[in-house]
Amino acid sequence: MNRKQKLMSLIPALWACLFDIVITILHQPTEYWSGDLNQANEGNPFGAFFMKTHISGIFTISAVWIILVIALGYFLPRRTARVFLLFTLIAHSFGASTWLSGRYSFWFAMLFILFNSILFYMVEDTYKKFNVSR
Repeated sequence: MNRKQKLMSLIPALWACLFDIVITILHQPTEYWSGDLNQANEGNPFGAFFMKTHISGIFTISAVWIILVIALGYFLPRRTARVFLLFTLIAHSFGASTWLSGRYSFWFAMLFILFNSILFYMVEDTYKKFNVSR
């Protein structure tokens, strides 16, 4: 897998991460942003810990996680990286879907998961075509 393919393979997982992070930030209660860190609303125990430690915790843990996803997705052996990136895509699709279904509707969550599935296969197909043409 060349550099371009490795970078492309990161897209679905990073998209799901960013969407999950943004929706998590946007739906924190006003009390949390006013300084009552015990009002943090996060299902991930690591994220919840960081959010309850400092108001910038969500941003810190998110930045560290995105860097880790990029590094592992890029530098792990191809098969291991693909499993890790698929896991990341599924995990963040689930995380974001809890916000979507709870705040908007079940169907928004299903559309989000469908979009992520299509994106995953579009990226897969694109770099498979790139391999064939080389």
